[in-house]
Amino acid sequence: MHYLYLALAILSEVVGTSALQASQQFTRPLPSAIVFLGYGIAFYFLALTLKVMPLGLVYALWAGLGIVLITAVGWVVFGQKLDFAALLGIGLIIAGVVVIHLFSKSATH
Repeated sequence: MHYLYLALAILSEVVGTSALQASQQFTRPLPSAIVFLGYGIAFYFLALTLKVMPLGLVYALWAGLGIVLITAVGWVVFGQKLDFAALLGIGLIIAGVVVIHLFSKSATH
């Protein structure tokens, strides 16, 4: 269940961050409201996750997957360009998340 909470936290943060871009520095009310709601939900589910999983591991997964998803949203929704270095960096982040998930004994302690 804690991985579901972490996934919901990450997705909510991605929605909030995407809305932050769309809010145009908080000048548009609906995207601005989505920012606050997204981050509120994200931190709620992050707190639930931290009841079971260690902070360092949770934050590594949160940050890594958040970066990858936000980059994808930027590319698909906002038309941002990704060069080779950006794609290589994203690949390394994904590799790091996979290593943590598959090989870290910290995941369940």
